[in-house]
Amino acid sequence: MKRAESRTGIALVDIVVGTVLLAITIAVLLGLLSRATANQTLGEQMQTAAMLIDEQLNLVLARGPDNYAARFPAEGVFEPPFDGFQYRLTFAGGSSGDPYRVTATVLWSAAGRPMSASVETLIAPRLGENTDPDRAPQQAVERTVGE
Repeated sequence: MKRAESRTGIALVDIVVGTVLLAITIAVLLGLLSRATANQTLGEQMQTAAMLIDEQLNLVLARGPDNYAARFPAEGVFEPPFDGFQYRLTFAGGSSGDPYRVTATVLWSAAGRPMSASVETLIAPRLGENTDPDRAPQQAVERTVGE
């Protein structure tokens, strides 16, 4: 009869040890899942910031860097759905035909911490008399559906 009781005690210890190991494994997996989710969210925010920086630099390129800050806002908040992001443009150089050094910075908050991403590039000034030409076609474009 003692052998059956000792086997029951060993089985109980096995169950307790297995439960503890399972609990530790689940805790580690939940920690890894939490970290992976946070990193994915940060990656999405960085991708959005890169896209918004690209948009700002394309606007500077299309409109020309000459007196850009006097004609258009050099800092502000993006329109929804990106209103959680702010931008700042800085210009340097551009004298005597040299390129402008344009820095585009996007700022946002993630998990209560301020975050930012910046890109610096060179953009040549527009040369000629008409630096901001009217790009509308002289005649209206007629579009027809194929027959």
